[in-house]
Amino acid sequence: MLARIQLSDDEVTQLTGQLDAIVDNIAKVSEVATEDVVATSHPIAMSNVFRPDEVGQSLTHEQAMQNAPDADEGRFRVTAILGEEQ
Repeated sequence: MLARIQLSDDEVTQLTGQLDAIVDNIAKVSEVATEDVVATSHPIAMSNVFRPDEVGQSLTHEQAMQNAPDADEGRFRVTAILGEEQ
């Protein structure tokens, strides 16, 4: 029952034309597609770009906090974004 959509005659006429265009386009694609063409998800071959994790230099706590506009007990202080009801 939920799939039954009430359409006016004008809407049926309009949607019929659009559905015809969709079916025609699918038929055109089916004509071009051949058995020897391998299906692809991307037109260009892709490879994994991960690199190994390596420990490197990072900021000290003081360096990270030096440009903070407002800090409290060594943490960034920001304005609240949630209302009282949250």
